[in-house]
Amino acid sequence: MGLFTTAAQLRPIPRSTRFANGSVSFWFRDLGFPERRDPLPGSADYDVCVVGAGYTGLWAAYYLKKEQPDLRVAVVEREFAGFGASGRNGGWLSAEFAGSRERYAESHGKSAFIALQRAMMSTVDEVISVAAAEGIDADIVKGGMRLVATNAAQRDRLAEDIEYLQEWGYWPDDIHLLPADHAPSLAVADAVACAYSPHAARVHPAKLVTGLARAVQGLGVDIFEGTAVEEIRPRRGGVRPAVITDRGTVYADHVVRATEGFTSTLRGRHREWLPMNSSMIATEPVPSAVWEKIGWEGREVLGDSAHAYVYAQRTADDRIAIGGRGVPYRFGSGQDKDGATQPQAIAELWKALTRMFPDVAEVPVEHAWSGALGVPRDWCPSVHMDAETGIGWAGGYVGSGVATSNLAGRTLRDLILGRDTELTRLPWVGHQVRGWEPEPLRWVGTRVIHGLYRTADRRESKTPEDKSHTSRLAGIATRIAGR
Repeated sequence: MGLFTTAAQLRPIPRSTRFANGSVSFWFRDLGFPERRDPLPGSADYDVCVVGAGYTGLWAAYYLKKEQPDLRVAVVEREFAGFGASGRNGGWLSAEFAGSRERYAESHGKSAFIALQRAMMSTVDEVISVAAAEGIDADIVKGGMRLVATNAAQRDRLAEDIEYLQEWGYWPDDIHLLPADHAPSLAVADAVACAYSPHAARVHPAKLVTGLARAVQGLGVDIFEGTAVEEIRPRRGGVRPAVITDRGTVYADHVVRATEGFTSTLRGRHREWLPMNSSMIATEPVPSAVWEKIGWEGREVLGDSAHAYVYAQRTADDRIAIGGRGVPYRFGSGQDKDGATQPQAIAELWKALTRMFPDVAEVPVEHAWSGALGVPRDWCPSVHMDAETGIGWAGGYVGSGVATSNLAGRTLRDLILGRDTELTRLPWVGHQVRGWEPEPLRWVGTRVIHGLYRTADRRESKTPEDKSHTSRLAGIATRIAGR
């Protein structure tokens, strides 16, 4: 797919009569938009103020109130709970953790990162158990994760990745190659290898985040929506940390920045995390006759081993929702308004979908959307609470935030309460990195990286098996990205 998408390339894509592009996401269109909560009524005082009502902020508030019910906690949100990546993601609740394992090991040792990876695995079950305890029906099915390779280079890379992961916290039972006749079946066209991990579940993102918001509010947390945060001020002398909004100022002993892909909109934070865009499409319900050919009875989440990878799930009502990077970055860290994505992204995702499942080619696409995720300059997530300034944060999940945000929420709880625990000793706590380059370098760099990865995938797909190897272009892209 070239840099620009033509009308001829879009024409073959069957579109539903109910097709929509944007409207936040298919997940909210399916669930229905929540009734808006009241905005901040004016300046206020709390023990803890959380900025951002996505997974990270809500999990932090949840665990703080569960642990210490007398804490006065507020969550301030510009739109509504789940408006950002928490309500737009692919619904992968997985133990995947972004970032360089070696970077974390440099500061804390290899065993510390292995502890972090094992914590991620238990986090999958933690989210599932809390959802059950709080009565949150989020279409959760713990079917595990499958990663497929569709050419020889991907197959070799997948095997290398498994060997690598098994040196960094995964045991053979945690991730391994599947035999060709493994049941239940999942028929991906041209698949030459498939790996499996049990540490993953399919979820409905909007149901999870709106259910969590209800649970948090039920514990006595004040959630203020429709309240735009302009600046977060640290403790200065005897003046407590402050959240400056268009509705008033919130003073608190601790302020948590949980803004992920929207961090660049805050004053002084423009280059801290790059808002990387990921796009998705969802089909109409797939006919039962097609499902008989595909399988997918286990409802595993599904990804591939391409450099410009895709991720997919079979929804509770038998659609396929598939996502990928699409057009990954807007100049100047620009933000979308309601989740609309570009025609190029729709075309690329439909091509990936029908390449994996040719029998779905006649099933109309019903919805397309996008969302921004936070990417630090070294691609490593972090969680932190600065005792001197009273400001904390968590994020930079690089697309693996559904589970990681829960681990961050529990860690923020312990940091705010001043506890020394296994969570606060994990190596991502306190990790900091320099900001991104100024424009236009940021925009040019992301476009070059995106193009190199896609060109590498095309070359690998055309290389004979006896000459297969990972394209050098992918290595160049990875070095430019600083991953």
